Amino acid sequence: MQNDSLREVPFSKDTIYDGKIIHVEKWQVTCPNGHTAPREIVVHNGAAAVVPVFEDGTTLLVAQHRVAIDRVTLEIPAGKLDSIQENPMDCAVRELREETGLTAGRMTPLTSLFTTPGFCTEKISIYLAQDLRQGETNPDEDEFLGLVRLPLEEAVSRVMAGEIRDSKTICGLLMAREMLARQKNG
Repeated sequence: MQNDSLREVPFSKDTIYDGKIIHVEKWQVTCPNGHTAPREIVVHNGAAAVVPVFEDGTTLLVAQHRVAIDRVTLEIPAGKLDSIQENPMDCAVRELREETGLTAGRMTPLTSLFTTPGFCTEKISIYLAQDLRQGETNPDEDEFLGLVRLPLEEAVSRVMAGEIRDSKTICGLLMAREMLARQKNG
C-alpha cells in the first residue's frame, strides 16, 4: 500500500554506530505536514530463512540461545545476507546447509517480511524447502545450535500456544503449512 500523503522524506543521515551486523543512523525527515523530525534507524543488509519439511511431514528447527532475551529459542534456520546485493535464495540455501546439513531439491518462496519497520530496514525472505537430503552441518564458529525435528503440525501448535515466539519462525511455519495444503489440494 503506497500513500504518498503519509510519506516521510529523509533529507539527512548521520552515522551513529557502524558495526559488523548493524549500522545505526540518525535521519532527519520531512513529515507530511512539512515539519521535520529525527528518526533513529537500524540499517541491516537483510536475511533469509527456511522452513525445511521432510516427506513425512516433519520439520527441523534450530535451538539457539539468544543473549538479547536470555532464552533458548526454537527457530527456522536463518542467517544474514553477506551483502545487500546477495540473492536471498542463495543465502537461504547456504544457511540451510550450514545450520542443518540439509540440501533441498525444491525451494519455494513464501514471503518477505520487515521485522521491525518502525526503526529497522531488515527484510527477511522466507522459503519452503522440500525434497531434502542430509549432509554435514557447518555452523559459524561462534554459532552453537541444537537441532529439533518434530511434526510441522506440532510446531504450529507450539506457535499457537505461545511457545514459539520468534516472528520469522511463526510466519514461516504458518505459511509453510498453508503452502503445503495448497500443494496437496492441487
